Amino acid sequence: MNGISEILAVMPHRYPFLLIDRVVEMSENTIRAIKNVTINEPHFLGHFPEVPVMPGVLLVEAMAQAGGFLLLSQVEDRDDKLIYFTGIDKCRFRKPVVPGDQVVFEVEILAKRSTFAKIKGRALVDGEVVCEAHMMSALADR
Repeated sequence: MNGISEILAVMPHRYPFLLIDRVVEMSENTIRAIKNVTINEPHFLGHFPEVPVMPGVLLVEAMAQAGGFLLLSQVEDRDDKLIYFTGIDKCRFRKPVVPGDQVVFEVEILAKRSTFAKIKGRALVDGEVVCEAHMMSALADR
């Protein structure tokens, strides 16, 4: 559906912190996006050298970015706006994510106002949930 050029046109994030590679499905309130995890990512140098595991905080950030793409896609003057991650609840990590995995992020808007949103996200590898959380965000001027 939306490849990297469309993602870059909407999102303010750039390498090495853009953590979604493709949007595969999107509606007004939901999104499915993917991240292909490779050994070439900088965090694997130290997390952990002998047993590379994607940091859980980056899984949460990637989920938030998928939600951010969904929310920013609905903002007309998005070039003048940023979405700040303001909170997280009910976060659970179920399994490690390693190089070679493809993570599918499924995010749903639970509540939305003009400058606030609450979303629920799940990260899956091979159909199994590896991470889930509820996240809050605020839309602000740049």
